[in-house]
Amino acid sequence: MFDVNYCRQQFPAFQARPRAIFLDGPGGTQVPQRVIDAIVHYLTHCNANHGGVFATSRESDAILHKAHVAVAELLNAPSDKEIVFGPNMTTLTLGFTRSIAKTLKPGDEIVVTKLDHDGNVSPWLLAARDAGATVRWIDIQTPDCTLDLDSLRRQLNDKTRWVAVGCASNAAGTINDVAGITRLAHAAGAKVFLDAVHYAPHGPIDVQAWDCDALACSAYKFFGPHIGILWARRQLLEELPAYKLRPAADTIPDRWMTGTQNHECIAGVAAAVEYLHDLGKHTGHTGDRRSTLRAAMTAIQSYETELGRQLLEGIAKLKRFEVWGIADVKKLAQRVPTVSITLPGTTAEKMARQLAERDMYAWNGNMYAINLSERLGLENRGGFLRLGLLHYNTHEEVERLLAALAGLV
Repeated sequence: MFDVNYCRQQFPAFQARPRAIFLDGPGGTQVPQRVIDAIVHYLTHCNANHGGVFATSRESDAILHKAHVAVAELLNAPSDKEIVFGPNMTTLTLGFTRSIAKTLKPGDEIVVTKLDHDGNVSPWLLAARDAGATVRWIDIQTPDCTLDLDSLRRQLNDKTRWVAVGCASNAAGTINDVAGITRLAHAAGAKVFLDAVHYAPHGPIDVQAWDCDALACSAYKFFGPHIGILWARRQLLEELPAYKLRPAADTIPDRWMTGTQNHECIAGVAAAVEYLHDLGKHTGHTGDRRSTLRAAMTAIQSYETELGRQLLEGIAKLKRFEVWGIADVKKLAQRVPTVSITLPGTTAEKMARQLAERDMYAWNGNMYAINLSERLGLENRGGFLRLGLLHYNTHEEVERLLAALAGLV
């Protein structure tokens, strides 16, 4: 049995708002106390800039190095030198694709999807525009919001340079077969960029097993502070033309981290990974940190599958709601427990307001998955209501949520 109480006891938000049901995790998760403590400790004891010869700077650099190692372990990256921190996934992706644009030429092609968050779409459209390259789109299958892989196969050719795809949809919850997509792209001679922002809190990430070329995520989506993370193959980080200041080091990852970083939040990232490591140990797993982190994420995945089953089965009984995404509980392995719904006769915003009056926090709108919202015909209707379950939610909370949904006007 997954020990959800062990997890909840570490998050002060649940003590601060004991009646609240946090369903807003896809927009940003709550954080354990140790993350807050790590940020406070940094600012109190070693708040200094990078590269000094004095004590606080050396202590600061040691903390930053620890964070790079921790994230490399979480992603199963070959080296901590391949970990780049930045403000958020979108900013990092815009910078990365700006550099990629310098390697493209007219006639080259980039493939994006109708399913993705715009943070993994618009940066590629802008790069293609700047280079005179062509953009091709992977369509979705409706109504389950899964990628049409036949569409992908039709788009791939010897002109394809990059394929940008999400690991999981932040709107519909769909988990994409990124390892399979990467094999198809590599067979065509293309590289693959993965957006793991939404997937990161729900399951194990393995950049080596997936064989992708670059991956981005955000720590504030996996129980850390507001900061973004980019991983890319060492050769890419060394060879791509980085936009950097002249005095800045030209070694990786420094050439990609422009200006002074958010050191205190990077310290918080290390603490968030440590929380997951301890959760893995709490499940009874023994082994090195990478395997313990995988055990934690596998345990989370299993528990969240049952939460998702409970929510989808409950919504099916209510009958009034339309689920946008996989609704078949036999296919729960193909989705995370992020469930987006609409209700005829009302808007997503009105539903969100009624839930908020019952201390249930859920997002409404298009969630920046604007191409998907348009593709489903929901953009002009105010989008959808997104119910985002995480491992710190409980079966009792899902029951309360279902009762509230049944009473929506």
